[in-house]
Amino acid sequence: MEHHKPYIAMLFVSSIYAGMALFSKVASDKGMNPYVFVVYRQAFASVAIAPLAFFLESNKTTPLSCNSLIKIFFISLFGLTLSLNLYYVAINYTTATFASASTNTIPAITFAMAICFKMEIISIRQVDGIAKVFGSVLGVSGALVYAFVKGPSIKFLNWYSAIQSQIQESSSTESYSTTDQIKGCLIMLSANTAWSLWLILQSPIIKQYPSPLRLTTLQCFFSCIQSTIFAVAMERNPSAWKLGWDMHLVAVAYCGVIVTGLTYWLQLWAIEKKGPVFPAMFTPLSLIITVIISAFLWKEPLHWGSIGGGILLVSGLYIVLWGKKREDAKNKSLIIKEQQEEEEAELSKDEII
Repeated sequence: MEHHKPYIAMLFVSSIYAGMALFSKVASDKGMNPYVFVVYRQAFASVAIAPLAFFLESNKTTPLSCNSLIKIFFISLFGLTLSLNLYYVAINYTTATFASASTNTIPAITFAMAICFKMEIISIRQVDGIAKVFGSVLGVSGALVYAFVKGPSIKFLNWYSAIQSQIQESSSTESYSTTDQIKGCLIMLSANTAWSLWLILQSPIIKQYPSPLRLTTLQCFFSCIQSTIFAVAMERNPSAWKLGWDMHLVAVAYCGVIVTGLTYWLQLWAIEKKGPVFPAMFTPLSLIITVIISAFLWKEPLHWGSIGGGILLVSGLYIVLWGKKREDAKNKSLIIKEQQEEEEAELSKDEII
């Protein structure tokens, strides 16, 4: 049972991320302002993580300089605040399934950014380098196919045809115009790009301030303030800020507490047990879970073009992960070999002496 715990944990994380897309879409369809949603989500996240940071990292005495604080503020602005606001605007123009599918482009975008910032080295003469490039291109191509190539719908998923039209009128499966779909896809791609930039910027800041929970709390707090200023400028109607005991409250609490809080710890634990590649391999499961729930619960139509794009997208992701894992294994063997050579050289010197 102990061996299966990381797999169970990551299945749970994938389900949580699928729920994020579904709950966000429900809140959007019920009229919640996307900018207000981000404010409440970040507020819930800050309140949920702050006690954990206080109790679990109380022994860490890492000083927080003014320079680091300014960097955290701007990382929050161009990462969390920008990406989340774009995400919740985009979800008004597309489906929960596409929102979940589009997150699979993040590894490819992050990989491309890492190359541009010289944080990732690639060699097209090596098999692992070719795999990472080919997988990235395949993943982005799959996302484009999923977004723009529909094709015929899958017939065996057309249940309850007698009430299908009524469901489509009242649920999230309402039809979108081609203009809205393109707009939603482009905004969602921008959101994923901003999120990838946030991931890239985490590496240098965590070295300066190695307290991950405190760092996450600060970023959520700064993002909450920034999003509040932006939301007040965009939404002047006070009634839009009302949060009652309804689906709006459930959605923001779920995204703030569960998505930001619980999954953070589960992923850290899985990385500690199985390594960093292991959690990333479960990313496509969120898409599969979202597709199944959307098809059964909301009767969201599924097209063969979307199936083909999803296959390309998931295949590209796993090819990138395979290349990355192969590269890491090669680098690890080189490090071990260098250490052995250094030990042999020291032994030789001792023998000479």
